Amino acid sequence: MKILHVICSPRARDSESYALSRKIIGYLLKRDSSATVVNRVIAGGALLHIDDSYATALGATQESLAETCPNGSMSQSEELIQEIERSDCVVIATPMHNFTVPSTLKAWIDHVVRVRRTFRATPDGYVGLLRDRPVFVAVSSGGRFLGPRARQPDFLTPYLRASLGTIGLRDLIFFAVEGTALAPDALAGIRARTDQALHSYFSQLDGVPAHRHAPIAV
Repeated sequence: MKILHVICSPRARDSESYALSRKIIGYLLKRDSSATVVNRVIAGGALLHIDDSYATALGATQESLAETCPNGSMSQSEELIQEIERSDCVVIATPMHNFTVPSTLKAWIDHVVRVRRTFRATPDGYVGLLRDRPVFVAVSSGGRFLGPRARQPDFLTPYLRASLGTIGLRDLIFFAVEGTALAPDALAGIRARTDQALHSYFSQLDGVPAHRHAPIAV
């Protein structure tokens, strides 16, 4: 099994979302000790936004025009798409910024959601061209955005479901550490509940082959 680990926080390995994502990867490695992990850091200026040639290719009506723009962000786009194609599952570690995804994750999505490459536009709507696979999303947020105690809007989870679903990635599983801005005792309790959710989720996968995934939302 190949695991693609996308790291979005500007705090990188010191971030809450990274710590949560490593726990998810730990469970995946327990299920398949031979699995390999590819770390893709996209924060801190590691990933450029799309450039003029990429935008021109996206706006073209002919497939061949994209082939005339092999450099710049088009080259980066192809690299990122191939990383997904080579993976058996994806783990995204991301904070919630202003109720939605950080700009670094939006840039990654702009690269991988590419017309005529990862999805096709038809009269009946978009058709994803990538094989579906589990996408685990480890989210950290300063406030609460899930359940009856939510105190802020959530545009992150519906956006990721819509954008990644466009290219064929529909099996999204979210885990979150909410309330990182709360007092340490409260945050410790939140982490413990998230750990329990992880344990319960992966425990129910016992007996399911590692290359398969039970369609259970968390």
